[in-house]
Amino acid sequence: MNLALPQIGRDLHAGGDGLQWVISAYLLSTGTLMLGAGRLGDLFGRRRLLVTGLAVFGASSLVCALASTLPVLVVARVAQGAGAAMIMPVGLSLLTNVYPAELRGRATGWALGIGGIATACGPFIGGALTESVSWRALFWLNVPLAVLGAVCASRTAESYDTSAPRSVDWSGLAGATAALAALCVVIDRGPRWPWPAALAGVAVVVTLLTLFVRRERAAGHPLVALSLFRNGPYMALTLAGAAANTTTVMFLFVVPLTLQGQWDLSVVLAGTAFLAPALAMALAGRVPPRAAVRLMAGCLCGGALVLACLARTSSFTLYVAVATVGGAILGVANSLTLIATQGLIRPERAGEASGVTKTVITVAAGLGVGLAGAVTDQGVGSEAAANTALLITASGCLAASVALAVWNRLREGMVRPDRAGGIGG
Repeated sequence: MNLALPQIGRDLHAGGDGLQWVISAYLLSTGTLMLGAGRLGDLFGRRRLLVTGLAVFGASSLVCALASTLPVLVVARVAQGAGAAMIMPVGLSLLTNVYPAELRGRATGWALGIGGIATACGPFIGGALTESVSWRALFWLNVPLAVLGAVCASRTAESYDTSAPRSVDWSGLAGATAALAALCVVIDRGPRWPWPAALAGVAVVVTLLTLFVRRERAAGHPLVALSLFRNGPYMALTLAGAAANTTTVMFLFVVPLTLQGQWDLSVVLAGTAFLAPALAMALAGRVPPRAAVRLMAGCLCGGALVLACLARTSSFTLYVAVATVGGAILGVANSLTLIATQGLIRPERAGEASGVTKTVITVAAGLGVGLAGAVTDQGVGSEAAANTALLITASGCLAASVALAVWNRLREGMVRPDRAGGIGG
């Protein structure tokens, strides 16, 4: 969608901050609703929620394709985000429960690899359709894909969390949705507010999150089991995945625009740079769980180096080569987050865990979009803005890599004596 924004603005006679809502509306809706959707799939049927999500996504894509004004497009994007919020966590948790343990990682890896191909091809296909047909073709393409996905999903065996009653913690769901909505708005709009308003927004988010935690502690069957947040490896990989996703969003935002601006490539050729790394995402499914944290730390370090190199590279050939390597590294990191975290929880609560992970990394994507806005505010392909954004993101990615590596070293140091019988017998 990023590459289509200029044409959308011309066709709908819109510009300025309004156009950014085409991206932000989708991310805000998805990030707000995904946590609850994951658990609802566990309780009422993952297949059922997946088919419903695909139907909502397809119908809203149709409205997007027919939109005649920017407000209509933005509202349809909110509905599209709601459909995506149902699809993403339950799709992954359905795979986790359908396949036996020995095939689960490989199946999830291949599924994410196919998704990675779609993600990597997005700039290419989006650019080609925008340039040769119209930005509306991006949404028309979603309609038959959503129908096909719903048909395939409907033939899959249903799965539930059989350990919990079919009752919803509605207070917890409302609290989580309100807290995430406030958080997403502050992340997306906060940088444009005066500081007293931004500070008030942060205070509202903290208050709502505190109320949500208190509610979950008291609930007999909470929406999210707080013990999930005490699972050290799960939380470490989820937070590292947030850093990886923020880096990926910045990478996918800046690189195509730089190729168009600094080297004057067409939209189609700029998108072609992302075709090569796609298959790397499938490799993450073959990573043994014990190596997941170390590999994630390495990927984050590699991602930081790639962004720093892109900010300092003046050769077109070298820039494309580094971007190709970077796409592969970040593809593995993002796939690894979803695969490895699913391996650390009980399958019956896979939707809940997937919802938490996907919520965290989607909110992180919102941070990436906000930072990337600094690039487009100064013009497509602005070299100074692009380099600044890349270096800031690289610093955060490197810090996350170091923190994850140190945490893992400390954790391994505590586990080894216990295994040897020195601690805990």
